Amino acid sequence: MPSFTDAARAIFAKNVFAHVASLEEDGSPNVTPVWVELDGDDIVINTSLGRAKARNLASDPRVAVSLTDPDNPYTAIAVRGTVVAFTTEGADEVIDRLAKKYLGVDAYPYRQEGEVRVTVRIRPDRISQQPE
Repeated sequence: MPSFTDAARAIFAKNVFAHVASLEEDGSPNVTPVWVELDGDDIVINTSLGRAKARNLASDPRVAVSLTDPDNPYTAIAVRGTVVAFTTEGADEVIDRLAKKYLGVDAYPYRQEGEVRVTVRIRPDRISQQPE
């Protein structure tokens, strides 16, 4: 399994949006900006059940993720990976942690009534970084 460099980890630690590409049922791509964090070498994102990316990632574990350093747009990370976990367990805590990182608040403020959060764990199969 590939591993992220310290420079790549530093980009993930910033308030940078990642773009997650998943595959629709017909094979067409779907790209969505998301909040992101690393857990070891796994990429962790959070979404709501019923959204396109949740449906896509639950049915086809192939995924691509890209990030661009907000302080240097010529520094980027691109990952091809596989969804290795898709769970609602602990997902509210994950979105609250991401809200703290991205918004500076203790609880995710955009919850909708009846919304069920899901955490998606992505294991990298290939990592590309520019510059290398």
